[in-house]
Amino acid sequence: MSRNLIAILRGVKPDAVEDITAALLAAGIDRIEIPLNSPTPFDSIARIIKQFSGRFSGQGIFGAGTVLNLAEVERLAGLGANMVVSPNCDEAIIRATKAAGMLSYPGVMTPSECFTALNAGADGLKFFPGEVITPTGLKAMRAVLPTDTLCLAVGGAHAGNFAAWRDAGADGFGIGSAIYQPDDDAESVAAKARAIVSAYDEVML
Repeated sequence: MSRNLIAILRGVKPDAVEDITAALLAAGIDRIEIPLNSPTPFDSIARIIKQFSGRFSGQGIFGAGTVLNLAEVERLAGLGANMVVSPNCDEAIIRATKAAGMLSYPGVMTPSECFTALNAGADGLKFFPGEVITPTGLKAMRAVLPTDTLCLAVGGAHAGNFAAWRDAGADGFGIGSAIYQPDDDAESVAAKARAIVSAYDEVML
């Protein structure tokens, strides 16, 4: 089962990323985002694609976050990444991502950005920062979005507020510091991931 959960490994280092990814996959989180403001992020992305792609049935959506320009999209496509996440809504990034056959999750805060992203071909919307938008804001925007729009709450989403976001119309979550902080080891990430998956399954399934 593939859950609408993206683990955001901001700050992860290449020498740790494979063990961290293995822990996440074992816990049931198969979407892994390496933000490009992490140490040598393309190295980390290349490592997990090489190590894990195709090894787990139904698992392994690997890509980058904080993608801000077309050169980064092109480099990710060359690595074999299959997901591009951005903090903003940039039509050129979305169109290039889709042209390269990757999933596109742009960041949005307003109805205008939502519809711009969808019209450009985005696969889902990253409501960011979630602390600012709040479930109340998402609920208001959900009322005007197409019913099949995939809405992900990112920035402040954690096991304790999944229900509030679900009630507002969230389909899933991007989880950053609640699942990984720089220098966390695989064991601590595994424990946090299991707790998040348990909460997600209880609330969302």
